[in-house]
Amino acid sequence: MKEYRFVTAKELLGLCEKYDADISEIMLRKEVEYGERSRQRVLDKLDESIRVMDVATKVSAMEPTKSMGGLIGGESKKVNELPETKAICGKTMHKAIMYALSVSEVNASMGVIVAAPTAGAAGVLPAALFSVFEDFDVDMDTLRKAFINASAIGYLIVKRGSVSGAEAGCQAEVGSASAMTASALTEMMGGTPEQCCHAASIALSNLLGLVCDPIRGLVEVPCQTRNVIGTTGAMAAAEMALSGITSPVPLDEMITIMRDVGRSMPASLRETGLGGCAAAPSVCENCQKGRGDKDE
Repeated sequence: MKEYRFVTAKELLGLCEKYDADISEIMLRKEVEYGERSRQRVLDKLDESIRVMDVATKVSAMEPTKSMGGLIGGESKKVNELPETKAICGKTMHKAIMYALSVSEVNASMGVIVAAPTAGAAGVLPAALFSVFEDFDVDMDTLRKAFINASAIGYLIVKRGSVSGAEAGCQAEVGSASAMTASALTEMMGGTPEQCCHAASIALSNLLGLVCDPIRGLVEVPCQTRNVIGTTGAMAAAEMALSGITSPVPLDEMITIMRDVGRSMPASLRETGLGGCAAAPSVCENCQKGRGDKDE
């Protein structure tokens, strides 16, 4: 019998209480126990991922790259160059917006990223965590713990819900990433395991029902800007949870709700490119023009 087994948030919180430990510590022990790897090896692997994510959040703000589909490229740099007097979201959130856009741009141009939990939602977690890490009194060990915390929430969602846009819409991708990030930020800023789960539930509920409708079937638009919404929503959810605001719907129930909502979505709104933004008349017209030019 494994000592650190859990598949629900309730079981995870029970282990946190039993061992008087944060979510990140329980998840790290689980990784060591189930992966049969040393604690240091797990942390070394994590550091590799952190380095990749750090680069992805910043590279496009300085050197824009056009996406493979040609729909995005340069958005992060535009935010970077916005005058401070017009940055209405404040320093840290402004930076997070820029970082989320950058990761999406790197992904869409076939750069190196870390799926968190998917490639389409990869900008949310690093954007929020690195912006807070850089602007607040947070050390590297705390940053590592935040990423591990996020993986615990992602694990819960994978076990009982979904992180696939094709299966449950964008709520399963950006929504899951936002929930992971909200929990991670909450622990990062000294929140309790219970507050982490409240933050995750709030973040997930705020994106409940979000459809997956990529234009031309590419992970570019509206995926890039939805990464921004997932990022800023996670930051708001964490701040609410740290303030003592709670979710009336437990995280376990919220994950099940998200799964069931996803299953009820029509196929046209689950990554098929047949509905939502993908079916906008102007988009379809441009696609037809593109095909016509190619045929000529």
